[in-house]
Amino acid sequence: MEKFKTIEKEAEGVVIEKKSKFISNIFYIESEKEAEEILNKIRKKYHDARHHCYAYRIKTTNGIEQKQSDDGEPSGTAGAPMLNILEKRELANVIAITTRYFGGILLGTGGLVKAYSDSLKEALQNTKEVFKEEGYVVEIISDYTESSKIENICVKNNINIVKKEYGEKVKIIIKINDEKYKKIVEKCIKVDYQNITTKIIEKKFIESNIIS
Repeated sequence: MEKFKTIEKEAEGVVIEKKSKFISNIFYIESEKEAEEILNKIRKKYHDARHHCYAYRIKTTNGIEQKQSDDGEPSGTAGAPMLNILEKRELANVIAITTRYFGGILLGTGGLVKAYSDSLKEALQNTKEVFKEEGYVVEIISDYTESSKIENICVKNNINIVKKEYGEKVKIIIKINDEKYKKIVEKCIKVDYQNITTKIIEKKFIESNIIS
C-alpha cells in the first residue's frame, strides 16, 4: 500500500458566527467502525447541540472510502464543504465532526458553508499533517553482543527503535514499513543472525521516514 497523508493527532477548532457556535473536532481513524464510535462519543459529549455534521475519508486496498452528512442542515452546507477540504488537502484516515449550537439567527446557505469550513480549517491548524504507510511493530530478541549490531542496522536504515529492555537477553521493539521489513528483517537479520528471534507484534500504519 502506498503512502498517504493524514493528521498527527486529534485537534479542535471553534468559530462563532452570529451567536451560533461551531466546534470542529478532527480525529485519526482506520475504519468505518472507529468513525461511528467517535461520532457517537461526540454526540454524547455535546448532547444538547442541534447538529453534528461530519465527513470522513478512509484508505482501503480499493482506494478511498468517504462519507459526509449535513445532519439536518440545508443540503450541501455542512458535510460536503468539510469533505471538500479533506479532499483538497488529500487527507485520509480522518474524520471531521462539527457540532453546531444554534444562536437564534439564520446564517443562510453561504454563511453556513463558510462557518463549517472555517471551523474545520481552524481545527486543522491545531494539528500537523504527516505521511503514513503500511508497516509493523516488531519484537527482536538477541544476546548482548549482537544487540548493538541490530541497533546499528536500525540507525543506518532510519528504522524507529520504540523500546529496549534488558534482561537475560535484550528485547528491541521497532516500527518498520513493509518494504524495509522484507528487505532488512527477512533477508538480512533472520539470515545473518541465527541466534536472534523476531516476531511481528502488530500490523499497523506507521509514520513514514521516522528517524530514531
